[in-house]
Amino acid sequence: MDVVFLSRLQFAITTTYHFLFVPITLGLSIFVALLETCHVLAKQEKWKKTSKKLVKFFGTIFLINFAMGVVTGIVQEFHFGMNWSEYSRFMGDIFGAPLALEALTAFFLESTFLGIWMFGWDRLSPKLHCACIWIVAFASNLSAFWILVANSFMQHPVGYTIHNGRAEMTDFFALVTNPYALGEYSHALFAGISTAGFVVLAVCAWKLLHDKASREPFTECMKFASVYLLIGILGAMGSGHMHTQYLAEANPMKLSSVEALWETENPAPFAVVADVNAYDRKNDFEIAVPGVFSFMLYNKPEGEVKGINELQQMAAETYGPGDYIPDVKGLFWSFRIMIASGGALLAIAALALFLLHRKRILDYPCFLKLLPWLLPLPFLANSVGWYIAEGGRQPWIVVGLQRTYDAVSPNLTTTEVGLTMVGFTLIYLVLAIAALYAAMHFIRKTSIVEMASEGRDA
Repeated sequence: MDVVFLSRLQFAITTTYHFLFVPITLGLSIFVALLETCHVLAKQEKWKKTSKKLVKFFGTIFLINFAMGVVTGIVQEFHFGMNWSEYSRFMGDIFGAPLALEALTAFFLESTFLGIWMFGWDRLSPKLHCACIWIVAFASNLSAFWILVANSFMQHPVGYTIHNGRAEMTDFFALVTNPYALGEYSHALFAGISTAGFVVLAVCAWKLLHDKASREPFTECMKFASVYLLIGILGAMGSGHMHTQYLAEANPMKLSSVEALWETENPAPFAVVADVNAYDRKNDFEIAVPGVFSFMLYNKPEGEVKGINELQQMAAETYGPGDYIPDVKGLFWSFRIMIASGGALLAIAALALFLLHRKRILDYPCFLKLLPWLLPLPFLANSVGWYIAEGGRQPWIVVGLQRTYDAVSPNLTTTEVGLTMVGFTLIYLVLAIAALYAAMHFIRKTSIVEMASEGRDA
């Protein structure tokens, strides 16, 4: 457990904590904005009042999540100077630009208008107040875009030159339009919509069982959430499929590692399950479907896919001796966990929508009881998906330009990293428990029927 390993582990822990809250912020901000738009456009007085209460109800959950996202995200910035100073020195000219734009054009906009939205219920007109939450939703997703622009350069460098041992930007437009960034962002956006949709669905299910007086508004909201979840899952699957096809060009090693494809094949099979033997660079056992992997990449049942062993040889010839193979077993199973979780969410959304359309949702209390217990599903899918994105580029911190081992701060000790890692983990754990308790307490104790129509915002 050297400094590099501990620094990677520390960053992984803090990133995973942070990424629990990011997708909800992305998706729930849009959901609350859509819900308030329904309130503004509503003609029936009864639904107008009810929809406003729903906006405030889910708006409070959004605020709790937003606060946690900000707190856990701040630490991320310090890692680059404390643990990864050589990376900051090498990449500062490029990585700093989108981070600065994220703060100036997104975070400031988001936090300012969120404050106006929180305290402006009785001070702004309904349309102007609704515009504020739309600006928050836009700024939240713009923030994610800038972060992923920076991350995508690490995955697929574009628009740069190497000068005096440092990467310097030569084309900002190329950086922003990096196809890797567009693929990552679209997938993250739909993942956020899926996560928020399922959170709302689970909350509505719990309220249907335990808050009989509020059943009518939460039933209507559950219909909205089911459609929202369905759109998110289908969008995530579509964007993920297109990004996977792009990986065949941008990062074939990551792509082949996700499928544990050791030897070049045409057509390439899709391994449903496999016993990955990374030491001998082969699969000791696998159940594979012939030609499916090639079909995924080329939309036809044939097409060559280079294997890990050949790609390793090519990398060694290009960059010099070394091991350029990432964690194949981890990537292989992470991808299948993500796919299985997405499939389960798709089935849940379709079933919920069917039962709601037939007005039979209350006839299946077991389904309603199950939904809150399945709440970890989208978070599990997001976490393993993020691991695929970041773990798949190892041993590079910037693919083809800087290795992870060369990016760590030179004067760090294992004791320093170990102590701060334990400290951050414990603090984050306490904060996560506090946020979860606050959200659950609010959900359990707040009734839509009993909420005042005015002034009951967070």
